[in-house]
Amino acid sequence: MKKHTVKTSLADIAVVETSGTGLPVLFIHGNSASKEVFHHQLSSPMGEAYRMIAFDLPGHGESSNAANPAATYTMPGYTKVIMEMLEQLGVDKAAVYGWSLGGHIAIELMPRFPGLVGLMLTGTPPVHPNPPSFMGGFNAHPAVPLIGKPDLTADDEAVFSSAIYGRAVSDEFLRAMRRADPIARPLVLQGAFDGSSSDQQTLIETATIPVAFVNGADDPIANVAYIGSLAYPTLWERHCFVLRGEGHAPFLTNPGVFNPILERFLRDMGQEASKRPSSATSRTAAA
Repeated sequence: MKKHTVKTSLADIAVVETSGTGLPVLFIHGNSASKEVFHHQLSSPMGEAYRMIAFDLPGHGESSNAANPAATYTMPGYTKVIMEMLEQLGVDKAAVYGWSLGGHIAIELMPRFPGLVGLMLTGTPPVHPNPPSFMGGFNAHPAVPLIGKPDLTADDEAVFSSAIYGRAVSDEFLRAMRRADPIARPLVLQGAFDGSSSDQQTLIETATIPVAFVNGADDPIANVAYIGSLAYPTLWERHCFVLRGEGHAPFLTNPGVFNPILERFLRDMGQEASKRPSSATSRTAAA
């Protein structure tokens, strides 16, 4: 794998890419996590077939903290970083896999990245930007209030990591949680209700590209029943995948079941991409 740093106007971004030369596939991690959560996908044979790209969000992992947190730790800020990164990487068409917060960022890319050929989402309820919708999309679990808490106690870390990673929790993932810029959590949650984020439920319900949902049946954070209740005009394979016995991160806890679904999705997205002309990404598209 190739590791390097991409400098953007908002932060320096740590990136890892596989050797594949097929359709680029962008992986976006969740709140207080890092690109390392996707090692089961990048190290699989899919990494030799597709150009898989994982990166650390600003304020996470090996990426730098934001010099201007208020402008960076928001949905528009994250998508601006991604658009600049894709431009520097020469990526004008890609499929995107988003997990948890990463899924919400992926949805925000829909009106901004003209080369987006398809989305796969996990642990990401597409909600309207208001508290009642948020409460419907997320479960009443003790980990949910911690999504926006700046400083986590040891007890908070135990609750949050258990809910996010389930049986895959590790010292590496705990270190990533502690490394995350504390101010990022409250700022991104604030942005969900202050008008800076899109109406993500409407974006998904009016999508023109394939959208796939692969969730764990026992996800303690995302309301899987809510996700399955929405109307999706472009739902890939016409149903939401719900993996029995899995929680918030099935791609991590059960790659043996998850990866074949992802591989089939990427094969279909490669066919979708071949039907579309290249369209260069631009920084202005993220404005």
